Amino acid sequence: MTAQIHEECGVLGVWGIGDAAEIVRTGLAFLQHRGQEGCGIAYADENGDILVQRGLGLISRVFPKAFSHEGKCRSAIGHVRYGTYGGNGVENVQPFVFRHRNGDYATAHNGNIVNAQELATALSARGVLFLSSSDSEIPGALLGCHLSRHADITPQLLSRVLNQVDGAFSFLILTRDALYACRDKYGLRPLSVGTLGEGFVAASETCALNALSATAVRDVEPGEIVKMSAAGMESFVFSPGMRHAICAMEYIYFARPDSDIEGTNVHAFRKETGRILFRESHVGADLVVGVPDSGLSAAIGYAEASGIPMEQALVKNFYVARTFIQPTQEMRASGVRLKLSPVGSLIRGKRLVVIDDSIVRGTTSRKLIQMLRDAGAAEIHMRITSPPLKNPCYYGVDISSREELISASRSVDQVCRYIGADTLAFISEEGLKQAGKSTDMCLACFNCDYPTDLYSHSIVAGGLEEMS
Repeated sequence: MTAQIHEECGVLGVWGIGDAAEIVRTGLAFLQHRGQEGCGIAYADENGDILVQRGLGLISRVFPKAFSHEGKCRSAIGHVRYGTYGGNGVENVQPFVFRHRNGDYATAHNGNIVNAQELATALSARGVLFLSSSDSEIPGALLGCHLSRHADITPQLLSRVLNQVDGAFSFLILTRDALYACRDKYGLRPLSVGTLGEGFVAASETCALNALSATAVRDVEPGEIVKMSAAGMESFVFSPGMRHAICAMEYIYFARPDSDIEGTNVHAFRKETGRILFRESHVGADLVVGVPDSGLSAAIGYAEASGIPMEQALVKNFYVARTFIQPTQEMRASGVRLKLSPVGSLIRGKRLVVIDDSIVRGTTSRKLIQMLRDAGAAEIHMRITSPPLKNPCYYGVDISSREELISASRSVDQVCRYIGADTLAFISEEGLKQAGKSTDMCLACFNCDYPTDLYSHSIVAGGLEEMS
């Protein structure tokens, strides 16, 4: 990806399955692309007490050994984190466990809560103390306040809590008796449920269900609570104002290509964007080149539609971690070269159509194009599978300011000149909708049409600011 948009978070939970914590540990590895900053697992032991282990780093670092509970742990939830709200300390790593006189419960959340400040202020006024700076702690704390007047967590109680929370969320709640999977009323973040043996599984993406050999049943609907317990899988609607405004960046970049979101396979979506890009902005060329990883599927589609051969002319180095520290200034200045290697014998003297998913600041695209020219490319025509990014995101994508978005202040021609391409074209908003067979995706980072109220926030040149 020619940008520094970071992944969101991923959640996974199981209920009614032996060695549940170990199953969650395994499944989280297939959601690692959604967050590498930290991870955690909360599980209910044979006494119904909820325990948690969490830490900073990858799953292999935080959980180097398998859980060993001899089948006694039969329910658990897990989380992989990339922080878009709050700090980066271990206190912000989920799941969060809440100790309550009515019983322990744990929560895991993917997304951003838009009215977090308002809710936090109201809860603080009631004497609630927060242990983290993450907005993800707020729904659990709010639930605890309601529990003071009720005997146990129920779908009806959850409905009252979730109707006070606005924004994007795929939300798992684990109690001693049940696992709840909840999705915001706009459907901004993906969440699917399935079966595994006699038990149930919920995950941010179906790729994790497939990896566990679970049978995917369906997506959790916007505004729905799915309760998984000894009574089976039950559905409750907490909001009547439902939309299917899935974040377009889930298809464009975040989700794995082997995941299905709302009936559409991610690889198929990206491949179709390549076909649409050819129809909207075709150009004469000798080779189609996809930028690994999320540009590859679209490059296949562009190549098929155009008849121009596709080659793997950019090779990704999978052993350069995000936290890799380059030993010299020259290497630090050319980080793209550490992650991608051009195949000069394929590129030399050729006119290239280079397919990528987005342009954020433009600096990485500029380095990539220079690297291809140094490898001997005769022409470079950039084609981007998203429209120009112009606005901050409030729903879990790490774009907080217009100042960091080159397309917010420059025309397509100006961006083209800055990155050094011969031509540049972005897919249209209508093209995205055609690829997803949807008319209601969230495209706010492209067109400023936010599906929620922004509450105390306003969109200004600098990004997120408080309104007086």
